[in-house]
Amino acid sequence: MINTNSSTPSNSPSGSSPASPAGGRNEDLTEASQTSDEGMTLESALETFKEGKIKLQDIIAPSFIRVTGNYLKINEYYVTTIFAFGFPHYLTPGWINEVINKDILLDLSIFIYPQKSGNVMKDLRHRLAALESTWRIEREKGLVSDPELETALQDIEEIRFALQRGDVKLFLVGLYITIYTRSLKKLRIMQEEIESDLSGKMIITKPAIFRNLRAFNSSLPLNNDEMQIWHNFDTGSLSTFFPFISQNIISTTGILYGVNSFNSSLVIFDRFKLANANSIIFAASGSGKSYLAKLEALRYLIQGTDTIVIDPEGEYKDLAGACGGTFVDVSLKSPHHINPFDLPQTTQEQGENILREAIIRLKGLVSLIAQGKLTAEEEGILEKALFETYALKDIGPDSATQKNAPPLISDLQKILASMEGGERMATLLDKYAQGTFAQLFNNPTNVDLNKNFVVFGIKNLEEELRPIAMYMILGYVWNMVKQQFKRRLMIVDEAWLMMQFEDSAKFIYALAKRARKYWLGLTVISQDVEDFLNSKYGRAVVYNSALNMLLKQTSAASDKIAEVFHLHEGEKSLLVNFDVGQALMLAGNQKAVIDILASYHEHKLITTKPEEVAEMAQTGEVPAPEQIQPQG
Repeated sequence: MINTNSSTPSNSPSGSSPASPAGGRNEDLTEASQTSDEGMTLESALETFKEGKIKLQDIIAPSFIRVTGNYLKINEYYVTTIFAFGFPHYLTPGWINEVINKDILLDLSIFIYPQKSGNVMKDLRHRLAALESTWRIEREKGLVSDPELETALQDIEEIRFALQRGDVKLFLVGLYITIYTRSLKKLRIMQEEIESDLSGKMIITKPAIFRNLRAFNSSLPLNNDEMQIWHNFDTGSLSTFFPFISQNIISTTGILYGVNSFNSSLVIFDRFKLANANSIIFAASGSGKSYLAKLEALRYLIQGTDTIVIDPEGEYKDLAGACGGTFVDVSLKSPHHINPFDLPQTTQEQGENILREAIIRLKGLVSLIAQGKLTAEEEGILEKALFETYALKDIGPDSATQKNAPPLISDLQKILASMEGGERMATLLDKYAQGTFAQLFNNPTNVDLNKNFVVFGIKNLEEELRPIAMYMILGYVWNMVKQQFKRRLMIVDEAWLMMQFEDSAKFIYALAKRARKYWLGLTVISQDVEDFLNSKYGRAVVYNSALNMLLKQTSAASDKIAEVFHLHEGEKSLLVNFDVGQALMLAGNQKAVIDILASYHEHKLITTKPEEVAEMAQTGEVPAPEQIQPQG
């Protein structure tokens, strides 16, 4: 809130009388109110009616206000005000933005009173004469020069010349900050924090002790400065108070993410220049999260970055076909197979580490199949069985043996069935080894990832198999990433499915931690924010992602997001009120509100609105989904 007065406010009443509400009909009303059937005049009846009406003041007034020397208690809020009375010689632009962006409820009131140049010049001459007299007396006494006095003399001379030329004007400025919290302890903490931040900028503040009610009134949007604590500023210094600074994100390399909503500048950024290239996209359904992910992947693809997608809803199939990529249909009827026992063919790691990591990943897969219900004894038996399964194919810690054809899940099932204590796990794996799910899980890998855009579609997969399939696909992709070192994006859509189970959530977290070493940027997309952030591994993924894109949120989800991402009330309100295609972009220590924009041809490729897709299929602008054949 900024209150601006053209001069020092007068405390005298205006002297004007209010206009009659009835205008020229007062005489008629007076005549008609002389008598009434019940002996009550119409005038007294109107007054009685007015007294019973609820006024605006009754609606906005608090239930009670308790005034103490150090704070006010207004309903459930504790309130205190601090004011600034000392400022440094120089102020940097936007210094007040640090206070505004704090995650705290506060009112900021700035009163600005322009001063007449003639009066200011007269005051400056008197002030200059007094300072020069003091300076001469000190020189005559042989005292050491006073830097503060000499600086004041220099400042006054500069201001006089600037005023004479008309370069600047002078103002009296009052700054009051009123803080609201629900606990007295937090009120003290927030007050000390703000005072510490301002003192670091050489701004001296004081609490309005025994003047909190006057200070609170000065912070209300009534243009009523009851405190009247002012400091002189010229035009340049006053400009640093301007609080509405729009942050921007821009670099010399990268892709176009959109346009800054506040200043219309282009937001160009390269996520691979951050501490890590991982990204989080949170949004309510229909807010444009998949649209953003596809647009980002398409623009990085132009720059030579490969993209791998796990697609639960079939939204990336058309894009893969248009880009000459590969669409892998992961379903029980699909001819595509992925063997979870595959090992990466890489020389960057020792064979022993590769085998150990594969054993850990396969233990997570079996645990996922068992819905996390393996006992500690069964986990030990499973680990031993996995080593024996690889040994069947003469695969051990030696890197040379790891080039042999890997085993299948049916081999593990047979070994578990022959081991004491492994019978229950063998029964669980039976339908994956030779039952209804064997077509998908018990075949050698025949998928080729040597394309620049690969999409794994699990839309046609049964609901209970989706988390297992996503886990298996991620393991296979991770092997390929380690096998060939190149810049890639991996997009995991609807990642909340993976957060439902500890083993799959743990695997996503491990990918997020290690992706940077293999030039991989992991993009995690979720609309179920509560489930994702309630998982300890989900939060860990967020903390290991340097780029965060927060689109429109529900009111319930916004509270959790504000807590995790340390958003203040203004940013939290933005998330709830965003339009489709708007996002709060958090890139390292930078942030900006952006409008996500696509060109005409990009939009045609990535839109998923049913009416637009149907129209384009009819006009032949893009092939209908059934016309794009999966590439193996």
